[in-house]
Amino acid sequence: MNLHGMWAIYYSELSRMWRTLFQSIASPVISTSLYFIVFGAAIGARMEEIDGVSYGAFIIPGLIMLMLLNESISNASFGIYMPKFTGTLYEVLSAPVSPLEIVVGYVGAAATKSVLLGLLILLTARLFVEYEIAHPLWMLSFLILTAVTFSLFGFIIGVWADGFEKLQIIPMMIVMPLAFLGGSFYSISMLPPVWQTVTLFNPVVYLISGFRWSFYGVADVHIATSLAMTFVFLAVCLALVWWIFRTGYKLKP
Repeated sequence: MNLHGMWAIYYSELSRMWRTLFQSIASPVISTSLYFIVFGAAIGARMEEIDGVSYGAFIIPGLIMLMLLNESISNASFGIYMPKFTGTLYEVLSAPVSPLEIVVGYVGAAATKSVLLGLLILLTARLFVEYEIAHPLWMLSFLILTAVTFSLFGFIIGVWADGFEKLQIIPMMIVMPLAFLGGSFYSISMLPPVWQTVTLFNPVVYLISGFRWSFYGVADVHIATSLAMTFVFLAVCLALVWWIFRTGYKLKP
């Protein structure tokens, strides 16, 4: 295994984060903090508890997951698209670096950025809302697992996209609506029975529900189901990445 080559890709991608510090770190933290101020401190103080948890605290896992999905996809898709756009990706593909090492470098860097952002936003939330973490190890595990899964998804989008506008189609038109409708701001038990059933077809529900369980021990679906659905999506993403390198889909000049 070419650890030096894998580390070079990983370090290069992380360096981009420090070069664009405001866009990569400050912007998502500030935008998520506005949600905490409006929905947590202002509106949340006037709303009833949900499953024994104050509304301000209840939305913390959903907001972190909302940011995590967006940033994981954005970081990974942009990270692989730009080398493809400029042509430097073909130098990477011709180097003595295996597909596994390329994926670990790009996806690992994107997931690392997302996890760091998630933890930073979690600390920021303490300024506005009081909360407890019932299962901190499970919380960290869900954070890492989701970041890796959606960084893989972003990697696939970056390979598929042949223009900057395509980088935004799936995150903005599909992932973001699914995240908002997946229980970020409410429990799906508050919905009418028919819509509860419909909502269970939304894969993001399982991510948010499992993550919220790690905080407060309450969830819309069983924790085992949340884990199983997350691993299914991870397996699908891994299979697609394997197929991309096997066939050379959009990787050849």
